[in-house]
Amino acid sequence: MIAICVIGFTTVLRAQTNYKVAESKNNNMKLSGTSTLHDWTMNAQVFSSESQFVVKDHQISSLKTLSFSLAVTDLKSGESGLDKNAYKALGSGDHKNITYKLSSATITPDGSKFLVKTRGNLTIAGVTKEVTIDVNAVVNADETITCTGSEKLNMTDYQVKPPKFMLGAMKTGDAITLDFTLVYKNNQLISKSN
Repeated sequence: MIAICVIGFTTVLRAQTNYKVAESKNNNMKLSGTSTLHDWTMNAQVFSSESQFVVKDHQISSLKTLSFSLAVTDLKSGESGLDKNAYKALGSGDHKNITYKLSSATITPDGSKFLVKTRGNLTIAGVTKEVTIDVNAVVNADETITCTGSEKLNMTDYQVKPPKFMLGAMKTGDAITLDFTLVYKNNQLISKSN
């Protein structure tokens, strides 16, 4: 009886695996919005995230934990003026990172993909709000997991005043869209490759 319990517990431990965002050109975090002059986009490809998926035979059965952190100043638009005003609006001096921590997730198979309905706490400019985000996940042939999703947010919900430019002639809208692609790799495979 004890042997059966030990084998079962070991099997669960093996299936429940720690992942972190791998170095990949496919990783991207994009914030986009509107202004009185033109639409704008800021991208980041440098961030950290760790998660714990339960995967067996390329099937995701659950997501136990997930945390994410992005340095505000790693968001780049290609326009230094826009970046500077965005960093100021986001309070990057006092609140250097945008962070997220998962509180719960449910997973539904959707063909070769998995729909992950997540609930968690998103912190922007020091203000934390609970958000629900639908994530599409795919287990790739190399055992990495690609997660993609999109979420609409309002800056004022996080006490962020939409930035103004050119002495107020250009004003950004309150609504922004967060789009992301994150490629997670099994920590054991990362250790072996290093």
